[in-house]
Amino acid sequence: MAFERTANESEQSSEEEICKTLRKTNALEFGAFRLSSGRVTPYYVDLRVIPSFPDAFRTISDIFVDVIKKELGAESFDRVSGIPIAGTAFASVAAFHLNKPFLYTRQTRRLRGRERRVEGVLMPGDRVLLVDDLATTGLSLKRAAAAIRAEGGVVTDAFVLVDREEGARDRLAESGVNLHSVLKMSKAAGRLYEMNAIDEDQLGIILKQARRG
Repeated sequence: MAFERTANESEQSSEEEICKTLRKTNALEFGAFRLSSGRVTPYYVDLRVIPSFPDAFRTISDIFVDVIKKELGAESFDRVSGIPIAGTAFASVAAFHLNKPFLYTRQTRRLRGRERRVEGVLMPGDRVLLVDDLATTGLSLKRAAAAIRAEGGVVTDAFVLVDREEGARDRLAESGVNLHSVLKMSKAAGRLYEMNAIDEDQLGIILKQARRG
């Protein structure tokens, strides 16, 4: 029981640190935003700004790597692949701390040089962990998995810092990829509300989006 309490306290502490970072870096905004999938959303989470705050980035990266170790274990994959653009910063740091080779996938095939969609050394049979900053619909992660599999890699898991809970988990499961996240957006919204970082209307907006997923 003591271990369970300690583990639960550690999880709560990590969630609080992430939410503090979202508030400190103004990474959460409300309005009308068009996502890469084409979907229009009433709020936006811009995790690209976090690396511009070294202390916050270090803290978030430590949490990210620690959760990967606990949920998957470094022995369960051979390489780490980032999803451009936002995911590459988190993926490269995770690969460094986990002592794993780093790759990244292009959204489209490069029409010069080796004309590959996967940049880095990838051998047939290599188990690749996909890493992105957040997941919404899961389409970017799904495309990355397909690109890596086309070159002989094995993809069974993807890890993100934040899951917006808008369909990514189910879509990836259909492709044989398990989605893991450090924090679900609905839980983040609850904590941000408790911290007076968002108001009740904004909390409702986030929860409504999550229910749609």
